[in-house]
Amino acid sequence: MIRKGKGKKDRMVPLSSKILELLRDYYKQYRPKTWLFEGQNIGEQYSEQSLQHVLKQALVKANIKKPVTLHWLRHSYATHLLESGTDLRYIQELLGHNSSRTTEIYTHVSTKSLQQIKSPFDDL
Repeated sequence: MIRKGKGKKDRMVPLSSKILELLRDYYKQYRPKTWLFEGQNIGEQYSEQSLQHVLKQALVKANIKKPVTLHWLRHSYATHLLESGTDLRYIQELLGHNSSRTTEIYTHVSTKSLQQIKSPFDDL
């Protein structure tokens, strides 16, 4: 459950079993009081600036040179869901968008996906 996420909305987001296992280990080790990922002061959540700094450190450790932001990851998540066949309406719910138009902006169609579309004329 994401509480007061983007748009100040609560929503359910599925987690992979691998992520869930990592989160359980993290919880056992750090025992957060209020937020799963608390800031430096107990009971306070990370600021967006702090999260961006954590992401930047992870990118350096992983030797990823491409400029990545938290917002870019959100777009990427939506695009991967769409490319794996998830219905746009479900993606809209997962992202907490009121309008499917907003979700359409988030989902970028890849050239590879376009090339895989079968022409209806192939069956003639």
